[in-house]
Amino acid sequence: MKERITFTIDEKILEKVDKLIDGLSIRNRSHAIELILSKYMNFRELKTAFILSGGKGTRLRPITYEIPKALVPVHGKPLIEHLFDLLKKYGVNDVVLSVGYMKDKVISKKDEWSRLGLNISFVEEQKALGTGGPLRLAKDKLTKTFIVSNGDELKNINIMEMYEAHKKNRALVTIALTTVNDPSQYGVARLEGNRIVEFVEKPKKDKAPSNLINAGFYILEPEVTEMIPEGKCSLEKQIFPKLAKMGRLFGFPFSGQWFDTGNLDRYERALKEWKGIKSE
Repeated sequence: MKERITFTIDEKILEKVDKLIDGLSIRNRSHAIELILSKYMNFRELKTAFILSGGKGTRLRPITYEIPKALVPVHGKPLIEHLFDLLKKYGVNDVVLSVGYMKDKVISKKDEWSRLGLNISFVEEQKALGTGGPLRLAKDKLTKTFIVSNGDELKNINIMEMYEAHKKNRALVTIALTTVNDPSQYGVARLEGNRIVEFVEKPKKDKAPSNLINAGFYILEPEVTEMIPEGKCSLEKQIFPKLAKMGRLFGFPFSGQWFDTGNLDRYERALKEWKGIKSE
């Protein structure tokens, strides 16, 4: 059953709505607005992000002798706050941080970050637990579809579109994939359609199955945390290959900016080229 309603809408927004109408899949303004609202309401289920920020950042020394990697400055604010900007843009306000190295300095920022409108909590690693171990510790906080992100990268991803693809594919994990000219220093995705068959680690440039690499940003279903053993665990080496064999690991190629700040050369490039997250 449908009801007719009348409402006022900004002229510029209406122009964007009209551009969606093709007469086939989207018939008219009413149909377009209904689809947009439905897409948005479904997306609102995605509220939680887990950020891996416990590493020592050894390749960023001497900077990280005194500053934890998450707090290394980029354009006048900590690196991790650029990731917060991305999450806030899409209404993802519940953020869990894994902390280890210089954890007191990261935890001391909680009140400041809460004033940004974020609900911040922490998982403390007594020893390094890799990319999977901290998720196991936090599984009681991760009871619905959630985001996982590396904390040392700058990225601009359309999270709503990624979530829509994740649900359409019935994926257990969807990995954001970015394109690089030389993939030989990364894990490179081998795809069948959008399904990830495997990652080829640091292949020779002319042997790489694609130029699409793991961008360190994932959408996961909560049952994945049950697959993670206690203690140290690598998502990339121990969990993702199992999901690939199950046919439940998918990729989401995106064209937005992405910078790995893991070493001094890459950090310097990010400082020069990163454009930040725009609210619109």
